[in-house]
Amino acid sequence: MNKKHFTIATLSAVVLALSLTACGGKKESRVDADGTLHGEISLSGAFALYPLAVQWANEFQKLHPDVKIDVSAGGAGKGVTDAIAGVVDFGMVSRDLSAAEEERGAVGFAVAKDAVVPTINSSNPVYNDLKKHGITRDDLVALWIKGEKKTWGQVAGTSDATPIVVYTRSDACGAAETWALYLGKKQEDLKGTAVYGDPGLAAAIQKDLNGLGLNNIGYAYDTKTGKPNPGIAVAPIDVNGNGQIDPEEDFYDTKEGVIKAISDGRYPSPPARDLYFVSNGVPTDPVVVAFLEYILTDGQKENEGQGYIEIPQDKLDAGLKKLKGN
Repeated sequence: MNKKHFTIATLSAVVLALSLTACGGKKESRVDADGTLHGEISLSGAFALYPLAVQWANEFQKLHPDVKIDVSAGGAGKGVTDAIAGVVDFGMVSRDLSAAEEERGAVGFAVAKDAVVPTINSSNPVYNDLKKHGITRDDLVALWIKGEKKTWGQVAGTSDATPIVVYTRSDACGAAETWALYLGKKQEDLKGTAVYGDPGLAAAIQKDLNGLGLNNIGYAYDTKTGKPNPGIAVAPIDVNGNGQIDPEEDFYDTKEGVIKAISDGRYPSPPARDLYFVSNGVPTDPVVVAFLEYILTDGQKENEGQGYIEIPQDKLDAGLKKLKGN
């Protein structure tokens, strides 16, 4: 987006923003006569969106150097809470909003798509067996929900009696909620050792030879190489339940392969999901509006490079329409 060209919705928001500033109700934001933006934007929430949001912020600030953007991670639950309370301009949320959250004023804009994957230690003794046979949804339910399967042999179809150490998230987050939804439950139903944050859970798997966790693909794979992060392997899901990983199910060796599988529907949804920017009501601050317009238009080209998937054009158009009050 050229910094000197904005929609009518962006410019018309200036009057309201300045009036709020005059009343002491909001930080100052303005658009100069030449189209230069001045102001601050704050975001908090989902670890899943954090790397992409930082990239968007960096690129937007190159276009608009007089805009300051602060991005902090802390889980989707914190993002929603902060957005509704007006503590931040946008909460980063890695799940759909609940009806109760929408009733409290939360408005969501789909900005990217990714997925949650089951992760294990790359040196796990049964990894090669899992690559052949996969892990079924029933296995995952037995592990995270029912607590019925206890050893790696029970999952891999071998005699290995090594206990499985199941991990989950301690923070209210979209990754765990989405994973639980895939298993037919809610985050609080997930069993396992609770660890805070995506980075923390990834680190736990890297250290535990017998660990089984769940991670957003952005933390399971290295952004630069596209390979799984050191010490981490992704356990392939036997989606059709035929006891083997078929060619169309064999895509976990690279992030690019997983992204393609998410795009064409070979990886189930959930745990593939949309990621959202959430605000308290439709934004009116001209700087905040301009940032969101950038994300829903030119900013989408950053998604693939950061290991995310672009939102379909119809959803982007719906977001823009919502932002303009139509």
